[in-house]
Amino acid sequence: MPGILTKDISHFFVAGINYRKSDSGTRGLFAVNQEQYAAILELARSRGLDELLLLSTCNRTEIYGFAQNPAQLIDLVCSQTNGEASLFREKAYVLAGEKAINHLYSVSAGLDSQILGDYEVVSQVRQAARFARDRGFLGSFTERVISSVLQVSKVIKNQTSLSAGTVSVAFAAVQLLEQVPEIQSRNILLVGTGKTGRNACKNMMDRLGIRRITLVNRTDEKAREFASQFQLGIAPFSDLENQVREADIILVATNSQTPTIKLGWLRQGGSKIILDLSIPHNVEEGARSLPHIKLIDLDELSRIQDETLSMRQAEVPKATALIEENMREFLYWYQMRKHAVVLQAVKQKLQEIHASEISLPKAENISRMEDFHEISSRIIQKTINLLASKVRKEHPRSEQYLELIGELFETSPKT
Repeated sequence: MPGILTKDISHFFVAGINYRKSDSGTRGLFAVNQEQYAAILELARSRGLDELLLLSTCNRTEIYGFAQNPAQLIDLVCSQTNGEASLFREKAYVLAGEKAINHLYSVSAGLDSQILGDYEVVSQVRQAARFARDRGFLGSFTERVISSVLQVSKVIKNQTSLSAGTVSVAFAAVQLLEQVPEIQSRNILLVGTGKTGRNACKNMMDRLGIRRITLVNRTDEKAREFASQFQLGIAPFSDLENQVREADIILVATNSQTPTIKLGWLRQGGSKIILDLSIPHNVEEGARSLPHIKLIDLDELSRIQDETLSMRQAEVPKATALIEENMREFLYWYQMRKHAVVLQAVKQKLQEIHASEISLPKAENISRMEDFHEISSRIIQKTINLLASKVRKEHPRSEQYLELIGELFETSPKT
C-alpha cells in the first residue's frame, strides 16, 4: 500500500474506543501489549506509514498518526488484537486534524478518563511515545505535539486541582472493601504486584489497617521484594489455585491476555468477593453467575464516587483554558513550519538560478564590474519571468497573486 503524499495536519487522525461506548469486556478485546504494539508498528512500516502512536490503557485503546484515511489505522490495531474490525468500527470514534490533537491533550490531562483527573495516563502517554520513538515512529510533528501535551499536563497538575485528592481504581476498590464486615479478619489475596496492585495494597494497609494479605505474582522475586517492605505473606504462582480457594477476598491486578483466575477454582468453597482490576478481564467468564461469588470489575469500581470528584469537576474550565492556550502555540508552530518549508523551496529555486548564471562567467574568470551587473540583471529577470509565468497560468487568481506580491514587496500594481 503506498504511503501518503503529505503530512498535512488534515491527514492526522485518531481512531479509538473508550469507556464511553465500550464496556471493559469489549475494551479487553482490543487491549494491546508491547509485543502487539511492536508488531503493529512493523506492519505500519510495510504499509508506508511511519509516524504514529498507540495508547492502550484500562479506559481506552487509541491509535494516532498520519494516514491516507483512518481505516488504515483501524486495520492496524485489529490485525494484532482479539476483536473483530467490525466491532471496533461500531464502537470507535474517529477525529482528524485539530480535533484529533485536542483529544490527545484532553486524554493526557485526565479530562477524558473514566475517573476525572486521573494523572496516571500522563505516564502511559509518555511510555507509548517512548516506545514509538525508539522504533523510529515519532517524526517532527508528533515529537512536537507530544512535548506540548506532556508540558500542558504538568502545568494543569501544578496550577489546578484537577488531579487533587485521592481518586483511582485502586482507591475505589478500598472504598468498597470498607463496607465489608470484619475486614481485618478476612483472608485477602492480591494477584499481581504491578503498579495497580501495589497501590491497592498500600491503600488497604493505610486506610483499613489490613496486614493479612498474601501476594502472588508470576515473577516470585517481584512479589517477595514488595512483601518484604511491609511484612506481608507471599505464595508461589504455582500455588495460585489453592490460594484462591482459601481466600475470602481476591484482588486481581494482572495484565495477562487470558484469565488468571479459572472458573473451576471458584465452583466449590465459601463466599468470595473478587475485584478484577485488570484489562482484559482476568477472571474467567461465568464467575459472575456463581451464587457465592460477588465479582466486581473496573466499570463498577469506576462508578464509585468521592467528594473529590465534585472538586475536580470545578477545575475543568481552568484545565480546558490551559489546553486551548498551549494548542494555539502548537498550531502557530505548525503554521510557521509550513512557511519555513515553502521559503526553503524558494531559496533553493533562487540558488539554482544563481548557479546557472554564474557557471559560464566563472569558467572565463570574468571580473569586470559590468559583467557582474549583467549577471545580476539576468538573475533578477529570470526570477520575474518565473513569477509572471505563474500569474499567467493561474489566470482566474492572477489579481490575488499580484496583490500578494505587492504586499510582499511593500508596493502595489499601478492602475
